[in-house]
Amino acid sequence: MRLLWLSFGLICVAAAMIGVILPLIPTVPFLLLATFCFARSSERLHHWLVTHKRFGPSIEDWNDRGAIRPTAKRLATVSIIAVFALSLVMQLRPTILLVQAVTLGVVLVFIWTRPN
Repeated sequence: MRLLWLSFGLICVAAAMIGVILPLIPTVPFLLLATFCFARSSERLHHWLVTHKRFGPSIEDWNDRGAIRPTAKRLATVSIIAVFALSLVMQLRPTILLVQAVTLGVVLVFIWTRPN
């Protein structure tokens, strides 16, 4: 099982690194999953991730208080607006736009109702 948790953790870290480059892919949720997996498979990788200079504070905020930093909230909001604007420009079907608007709206409500 440790090998399975380790593999999934490494896949999550890879997805998070892709998310650093591509604004449509979330970074922190993948890092949270990786932290969970590493806690069950590798103490060294778990420690590396939670003490990481760049990612550690966001993970700690979520684990301690379920908090999302204001900067991350703003960045997520801008990304969501950009994605929806792109969908409008592409002139997707109204049904797809409606589903997307509702889904993205729920995500925004979730993000902005988390503590800072």
